[in-house]
Amino acid sequence: VQRRAFDASEGIAPHAARRALRQAREGREPGQEDTQPGEAKTAAKDAGDGSVRTTLRAPLQRFALGTLQRHLRELRGRHVEDGALVVLDNATGEVLAWVGSSGPLSQAAEVDGVTALRQPGSTLKPLLYGQAIAEQRLTAASLIEDSSAQINTASGLYIPQNYDRRFKGPVSARTALAASLNVPAVRTLVMVSPESFARGLRAAGLPLRESGDYYGYSLALGSAEVTLLSLTNAYRMLANGGRYGTTTLLAPAAPDKSKKTPTTAAATTAAKAAPAPVLDPRAAFIVGDILSDPNARTRTFGLDSILSTRFWSAVKTGTSKDMRDNWAVGWSQRYTVGVWVGNASGASMWDVSGTSGAAPVWAEVMRFLHAREPSRAPAPPPGLVRTHIDFGPGPDGNALEAARDEWFVQGTEQPLFALANDPGAAGSASVARITAPADGTIIALDPDIPPLRQRVRFESEGRGVQWRIDGKHFARGNSAQWLPWPGRHLIELVDAGGKVVDQRRLEVRGAGVVTKSAQR
Repeated sequence: VQRRAFDASEGIAPHAARRALRQAREGREPGQEDTQPGEAKTAAKDAGDGSVRTTLRAPLQRFALGTLQRHLRELRGRHVEDGALVVLDNATGEVLAWVGSSGPLSQAAEVDGVTALRQPGSTLKPLLYGQAIAEQRLTAASLIEDSSAQINTASGLYIPQNYDRRFKGPVSARTALAASLNVPAVRTLVMVSPESFARGLRAAGLPLRESGDYYGYSLALGSAEVTLLSLTNAYRMLANGGRYGTTTLLAPAAPDKSKKTPTTAAATTAAKAAPAPVLDPRAAFIVGDILSDPNARTRTFGLDSILSTRFWSAVKTGTSKDMRDNWAVGWSQRYTVGVWVGNASGASMWDVSGTSGAAPVWAEVMRFLHAREPSRAPAPPPGLVRTHIDFGPGPDGNALEAARDEWFVQGTEQPLFALANDPGAAGSASVARITAPADGTIIALDPDIPPLRQRVRFESEGRGVQWRIDGKHFARGNSAQWLPWPGRHLIELVDAGGKVVDQRRLEVRGAGVVTKSAQR
């Protein structure tokens, strides 16, 4: 080695090395392309001898590369040759492993799969359910119908299907997420709205190129394109209690003790201040609890699943349309690991699902990380309540799901969840919510129709609800007809106790007539 008598090599992390050199020259970190506008950029410096130090761990990088290549060799015959992997430190955001491709197994080894845009499939569902729980549209025990659905869209009917082409009937949100059921996810997105969900994804650092309305309800099933790095970092946000932070591939330069830098009070305060959560910490905890529950995923993955580990971990798989992309992303107490398997060309794989493609690699890397390091379940944040719940009977007369203890955002807990037509249901089977119109709706008044004959219909679920428009009482009951007038309006649904349980923002455009009845 001293005589340099060895062949030149790109090493075990060529994509990360090129990335680090480029970012060092440009003075920014690799995760900052995906940060929110206005976020500060960190200048990178070399180690003082002209070299650039990264945060990668060589033993972990070698193991991750070898594991990915070995698993892809085992999948020979199934038309799959590419893969990528990234490991993040939850606390610091440091990139500990960066495998951009399968190397000699790939016909496109130069393509960096960590930063390539691909469809994430079902791996967006945890972020969707997290937002729905944070907005109190759902609880982990809320019943969602898993049955044939036909949803009207601008381009026609959208008819989502489950992976196994079967329906499970009414299921809890816990089961729907852990078992990765597609139809309940689409129904959940109808509650949240595509545009609102798209805003939540951008807040989590996912670089969506289009608006939520462009993707429509298929956004619940991962129709947008994201990078493995940004998706894994979004899961790291869940691991950190809803707090988003950027990733870093460049190791900080050692401080120069000969130079003293004055520290201002503002800089000290900024260094100590934790970032504000982009997702309610209580919702992030509940999502992690669901994804770590092996019993909740049995309907799809069975009891003996590759996703189960001997230490605490939360994980979700995903497969995009026509099996073009395969994902497994999850976290432990300290690490977040993301794996993608597919073809750089975009060609479909042959019978490669989430559990047979990316999940085995994810599980092996997680076991390597925790071979001598424990991983314990996180402590629940303030504002959570654990309540014993029962489920009412299903169509066959048996309980829809087994009784259990469940986590709730304080104020949303209830002891019984049953179908709406069950006479034994003591409480509402679902949280009161607005079902129409969608948030952000723009209404254009038609000048050819008399203003007094133009109405907007409000629809909701729940019992004993009331409607408020711009803070003023408007109507009672689950439906109401509103005479719109120009401007921006806040529509609120209020429960029997006077608490606002849901809201929508609307904009009415065009000339209209404002009457006293409309103002009331």
